[in-house]
Amino acid sequence: MDIIGVVNPCKLGDQSTSNIIVQLRNNEGRPESFYSHSTVLISKSKYFADKLSCLDSGECIQIHCSKFNYDYHVKLLRLLYLPVDSLLDSLDTVKSAIGILQLAIDFGCEEITEGCVQYLEAIPWEDKEEEEILKTVSKLGPIAMPILARIQPVDLKATKNVFVSAVRFATNIGGSCPPFDDNLKTSAQEQVEYMLAEDADTPLVTADDEVKSVVKMGLSKVCSSFEKEFSSLLLESDLTSETAEDKIMLCLSDIEWMSNILLKMNLMKEFVLNWTEISDKILAVIEDKKLDSSMWALKIKVIELTGKVLDAVGYGSVILPAPSRVRLLKTWLPYIRKMKPLLEVKSSKEVDFPHKMDEDLCGNIEEAIVQLVLALPSNDQAEILTDWLKTEQVKYPDLSEAFEVWCYRTKSAKRRLLEEGGLDRVGNATLSL
Repeated sequence: MDIIGVVNPCKLGDQSTSNIIVQLRNNEGRPESFYSHSTVLISKSKYFADKLSCLDSGECIQIHCSKFNYDYHVKLLRLLYLPVDSLLDSLDTVKSAIGILQLAIDFGCEEITEGCVQYLEAIPWEDKEEEEILKTVSKLGPIAMPILARIQPVDLKATKNVFVSAVRFATNIGGSCPPFDDNLKTSAQEQVEYMLAEDADTPLVTADDEVKSVVKMGLSKVCSSFEKEFSSLLLESDLTSETAEDKIMLCLSDIEWMSNILLKMNLMKEFVLNWTEISDKILAVIEDKKLDSSMWALKIKVIELTGKVLDAVGYGSVILPAPSRVRLLKTWLPYIRKMKPLLEVKSSKEVDFPHKMDEDLCGNIEEAIVQLVLALPSNDQAEILTDWLKTEQVKYPDLSEAFEVWCYRTKSAKRRLLEEGGLDRVGNATLSL
């Protein structure tokens, strides 16, 4: 029984109260009729308001639709009958909301349009759904633009702030934060690298002085942590403990990550200088007799990082004065030369021995060293080549190319000076001022 004074709401499909019929037609079957009410259609849709202004009560409105959007037409008709505060609860999937939104805009249904926009703006998206949203919403005009707010480009300041915070998080600059869960730190490092992937905005971020300063501080911090942990290694009572090596390997992993970041930011010189500065301390520890038969993974990782430095300097991406280049070679060449055969012997004796210098690493280091030697002053080249020819490990690194070039250059230089009258009687070069 109806309560006196209360008007019962209209219901879609109620033939007893309907005064208009909406027919949905497609090419795959008979049209479906929906008994509707002109008061509802007129108040909720500009399209229906225009149509009904030319029709008499009881007549039919025909709407043509495809098999792909037929269900969305049905859902739209049902939403027309819902109160505004129930619209959001009636939307259940991103795909459905996108389909209804397109129709709501076409039919001039402002309340439903607003509800779909609000729903899509707030609901999580899957990757495939995001692609569909981008494709669809971009065609719908300004009314649907709030949906894209979460994926709109942010301004440079916001981008820089996130980047700086991520670097600080990944390196714990300042030490004010609690120890990080390894997964969280790894995630921060991965996202920093992702943000540095080449695109139009990357140079704007990497050129910022504050960003550079924070990254340099991060490098200094991870190098300092590594140096501290490494220096205390020899104080460990049990050098076979996995904990001792794990701590140092974690530090080396952070340093390797920093080298990747610095390379992308054109700051590789900072890494080279820091690594060169601590090289003597690294070798003093790693060549201690207590470590002769342990921590092979650590030794390999140290060689890998040194290889990055040799590559950067050898191929000229980092410019250092000749004395620094000579020092770099004299510091690391003997160690690399010693380690390769030791690792090979170890691998041949132990089938399950996992640590070795693979062919790519060996080849890259060898090529970088050759380039480094060739770019040195002749006398420095001579000193390094003399030492190389005296050693038992003349096979690696193979400096025969550098040796051949040095011999050719030496004879060419003397011949050139003789032709120009630039040698005195004992064979010394002279310069005329």
